[in-house]
Amino acid sequence: MKVYMFPGQGSQFPGMAKELYETNATAREMFDRANEILGFNITEIMFNGTADELKQTRVTQPAIFLHSVILAKCSPDFKPDMVAGHSLGEFSALTAAGALDFEDGLRLVSIRAHAMQKACEANPGTMAAILALPTDKVEAICAEVDGVVVPANYNCEGQIVISGSVEAVTEASEKMKAAGARRALILPVGGAFHSPLMQPAADELAAGIESVKFNEPVCPVYQNVTALPTTDPQEIKKNLLAQLTAPVKWTQTVMNMVADGASDFIEVGPGKVLQGLVSKIAANQVSVNQL
Repeated sequence: MKVYMFPGQGSQFPGMAKELYETNATAREMFDRANEILGFNITEIMFNGTADELKQTRVTQPAIFLHSVILAKCSPDFKPDMVAGHSLGEFSALTAAGALDFEDGLRLVSIRAHAMQKACEANPGTMAAILALPTDKVEAICAEVDGVVVPANYNCEGQIVISGSVEAVTEASEKMKAAGARRALILPVGGAFHSPLMQPAADELAAGIESVKFNEPVCPVYQNVTALPTTDPQEIKKNLLAQLTAPVKWTQTVMNMVADGASDFIEVGPGKVLQGLVSKIAANQVSVNQL
């Protein structure tokens, strides 16, 4: 069974999707429409901007969403049995699978990006990648540190990202190194994504989510919050409302997909991050490719 998976923030690069725009009339139409919806020329930044310009959250999130969704929509091979996305990528997955219309999906991603940017400025936090420390140990240290610090991304066994206030993440990182982590790497992000500090952004995004229509997707969507499949529009909506303050259960998602019969994992959009994670989680059990 084929899984199509959609990457999140961090996979952007200058020149992304330029070839798609130049060689496909449908893609060109969709990108031009996106410029109108967003109210600025995002394609100019995607195709000709610098890495720094692309790094702005208000640009990064819609840029990755557009690259992924338009690639899926323009590909005759896109026939998913299951879909999933990592963080922001969940919006791409839902749109590619038809649970959200293209315009609604893009508007939600734009609201999400602006709301997260605002939350970061109002309440700066940070994130750190913890390498080679067992999951239960990471969770236990987060629980014993004062202040806000939580597991945010379960990327694969031995690679968990923690998120929270600068002080609490720094203290937890030191304790994790002392407990045997190979590395505790503070990430170059401006905010504590997937932690309680994102609650103001989640509240702002909730109004947007409540205002759009969710449809039944063409296949089950495995969502970040539960790591379980669903095709029920109400369930999808409920899980999406919780997503910004809850951890991304990527390891569990991939394991559940494999248990449900997934054999081919195909990454849709920029970068190869998810292919690398799947290879670690389900080594020798599945094939991984790029659309």
